[in-house]
Amino acid sequence: MFYNKFKELNLSKLGFGTMRLPVLTGKTAADIDYEQTEKIIDYAVENGVNYFDTAYVYHGGMSEVVVAEILKKYPRESYYLATKYPGHSISDSYNPSEIFEEQLEKCKVDYFDFYLLHNVYEESMSVYTDPKWGIIEYFIKQKKLGRIKHLGFSSHGRIGNLREFLDLYGNEMEFCQIQLNYLDWTLQNAKEKYDLLTERNIPIWVMEPVRGGKLAYFDEKTEAELRNLRPDESIASWAFRWLNTLPNVKMILSGMSDINQVVDNIKTFSTDIPLSDHESKLLLKIADDKLKSFVPCTACRYCCDSCPMGLDIPMFINIYNDISFDAKFTPAMVLEFADPEKRPEACIACGACAKMCPQKIEIPQVLKELSKKLDSVPKWRDICKERNELAKRNK
Repeated sequence: MFYNKFKELNLSKLGFGTMRLPVLTGKTAADIDYEQTEKIIDYAVENGVNYFDTAYVYHGGMSEVVVAEILKKYPRESYYLATKYPGHSISDSYNPSEIFEEQLEKCKVDYFDFYLLHNVYEESMSVYTDPKWGIIEYFIKQKKLGRIKHLGFSSHGRIGNLREFLDLYGNEMEFCQIQLNYLDWTLQNAKEKYDLLTERNIPIWVMEPVRGGKLAYFDEKTEAELRNLRPDESIASWAFRWLNTLPNVKMILSGMSDINQVVDNIKTFSTDIPLSDHESKLLLKIADDKLKSFVPCTACRYCCDSCPMGLDIPMFINIYNDISFDAKFTPAMVLEFADPEKRPEACIACGACAKMCPQKIEIPQVLKELSKKLDSVPKWRDICKERNELAKRNK
């Protein structure tokens, strides 16, 4: 396992993100599969991962509880626990003290090694900087008291918003967590954000390195081209290798949800096989090609919290992308038996989802287009009928 020096600490360059933990079959996000989660966290710890990233809102508030419960079997000084304050969530009031004390209690710890202001962006900026709530001042005080060892922030904001926040509080922030990968290098202007943070001497933590799994799978031709160059490595490993070419990237978080992902990622972060210039240029070309038809949802689910109709918007966007890439079976199967009030057509185009979206996706428009696309998708009943008839003929 590779490690980076951050002040007095040796941090594993691979961090364990806990927004996508395994859940029990047929259950909600809050119903975490404890047995499977313990298995993958134990494997990570045993193989050198020492940084675990959670947040107040992950898995309906259960991520903090489950992760801390599993980690408590290990000496407290052997791992680093990071969590976040939900100032990005829409609320009538904000009480940092109440939330922070609750988090300490949920995690059964006296301090957090790393603590972040969750998603400082255009809409949450006024919340974080409002003296009425005193959020940033409160957490600066907690750091002085030793209850927070290192204070930072995450951001999905645009470059102007990031610069504005750094101008105000950059001297208090020890690190910044941004969405960074070879697709977002241009799509999300991640290069500009990387350059700005580097100029300000602020170490970068990376989230969405494989964009919610979107950079782990490609069409057959693209995958064949990559495997021809690196036959012993996974497609996902290319995204991590690319990030390792950026000197100011000190932590790469991967939201691992099964043991195969953990094993593969640890393999990648245990072998030093840097990308060549040719390979780096190839990835950027792949990104350019992919941008032509890809809706960049990472399934963070911020949109769901603000939807008055209770729609599963990330699922719809995933279906939209599936259809765009000629997938038919999954969209048909998922939506045909859905409650009519929970289908894309139920969207009232209020725009609350788009306002909360870190990716700046015009969600109502996407759902409108999806409704039209679904008219051309085969019905699941028809697909099953065709399969059954084919099976009979081949007996």
